[in-house]
Amino acid sequence: MKYFITGSTGVQHLPEVVGRVEVDEHLLLSCDSNKKVDVKDIVKSFYIKYPELLERCGHKCFQVWPNTYKSFTNSLMSLYNQSGGVHVLQEVDGLEWDDETEEVKGFVQFAYDGEDLLKLDPNTFTWIALRPEAFPAKQIWDADKVMREFYKFAFTQLYPEWLKQYVVYGRSFLLRTELPSVSLLQKTPSSPVSCLATGFYPHRASLVWRKDGEELHEEVDHGEILPNHDGTFQMSVDLNLSSVTPEDWTRYDCVFQLFGVEEDIITKLEEDRIRTNEVKPSNMTVLVTAAVVVLILIGAAGFIVYKKKKDTCLQHDIMAPAAVLDGQTVSQTDRPLPVSARCPPCREWNLFYVV
Repeated sequence: MKYFITGSTGVQHLPEVVGRVEVDEHLLLSCDSNKKVDVKDIVKSFYIKYPELLERCGHKCFQVWPNTYKSFTNSLMSLYNQSGGVHVLQEVDGLEWDDETEEVKGFVQFAYDGEDLLKLDPNTFTWIALRPEAFPAKQIWDADKVMREFYKFAFTQLYPEWLKQYVVYGRSFLLRTELPSVSLLQKTPSSPVSCLATGFYPHRASLVWRKDGEELHEEVDHGEILPNHDGTFQMSVDLNLSSVTPEDWTRYDCVFQLFGVEEDIITKLEEDRIRTNEVKPSNMTVLVTAAVVVLILIGAAGFIVYKKKKDTCLQHDIMAPAAVLDGQTVSQTDRPLPVSARCPPCREWNLFYVV
């Protein structure tokens, strides 16, 4: 569970404070100092049952946080001899909870004007300066007993209780299990082979390459776990095959493991399984042949249309009624048609924090 709070000064058309709370990368609630609160469906039933907690959230976001963050920002501006301008103070804090061992670990970190500032040691509840300029702020915050007692209470009682409530009310979504689809990808024959697993949930998972059943630690490049738009996750791991002969490919496989699921997903390294941007020669021949056939058909169709239009014009000339000029009957074919009546030319064919 993570709380994100951002306070800013000197920025027009932006709320002074914006807050949000996430569990397993899923947004549950957000608010800002412009008196806006947004509760997501995952935990809506929780706040319907306990509306007073939602009111408390609004009070924090609308009144308490703007004053607190303005005070913090003014202190930092004074500390760094800043008189005005745009300044941003960011906080991320929360709790990691192992639902098997019941072990909890709290964390909190601050950044100022886009650079890391301080983080709290959860064992000693003293602040760690993340850059030399932050040392004066560390001394001031270490002396703040109220802040220290708050985080002690938050890490041991407040955050664990909130997280458990969120999990209970969002169980059907937060505790679900979804297995991924696993694919082997390669840009060119000389590129590494990427094993991509996408669509899994929760995000606690591992993806490795093995050789003869042993996990590889060299010639591999692990990517980060990234969120998908549908609330699931994806990850990939690349294998460098530059020193591997085709005969040895069968000794390699990609293994995906999802937390809480006993059976692994194993994908053998086989050429037929690899999806690539390269077009094989046989496929290229088919594409060229198909393109030629299409062009021939288009040309034939154009000729047929042209011939029909020409025949129509000729038929129009032959069947046209006779005209009477100066008392003499003159066939329509004996005089040219005006330009406007001629057959038209054929066309060219173009292809949050709530306590």
